[in-house]
Amino acid sequence: MRFALLLLLATALSGCGLQPMYAGGSNGAVARGLAAVEVAPIKGRAGWLMRNELRDRLGQSGADVSPRYRLDVVLDDKLEGLGLLTDDTIGRERRTLRARYQLVDTASDEVLLDATAGSDAGIDVVSSEYATIAAEQTALENLAREVADRIVTRLSLTLRKQDS
Repeated sequence: MRFALLLLLATALSGCGLQPMYAGGSNGAVARGLAAVEVAPIKGRAGWLMRNELRDRLGQSGADVSPRYRLDVVLDDKLEGLGLLTDDTIGRERRTLRARYQLVDTASDEVLLDATAGSDAGIDVVSSEYATIAAEQTALENLAREVADRIVTRLSLTLRKQDS
């Protein structure tokens, strides 16, 4: 009975049009498209982190692939104090990283995607200034990683539509 139900579900799913995003592995259309995205330089330390995270996710291992697309990213990195303690010191901070990005076809200068992505993290402010600074930097690294994941996912969907 279970086997028959699984077979019925598998048959139903095969007709719904779902396809794997990265079909074909590193030789698939999406993977090739992502490898052909050049990430333009981004200002600041947050920009350096974001560019490295994006390049890692796009599969740019230093190979010479002529860029077909350019990714322009503008970051907004904010650190704000929250949670005042009784002695008027800040007990908590929030770090927010927002990215506005555009995927541009280098051949025609057409903007294929214009979107935003962002995330935020809470940071406890402790008595050790070193520990607080380390937590702020770690939060920035984690946020860059998370926002880069979101950007690459959106790029993958856009490039998949371009290939169709």
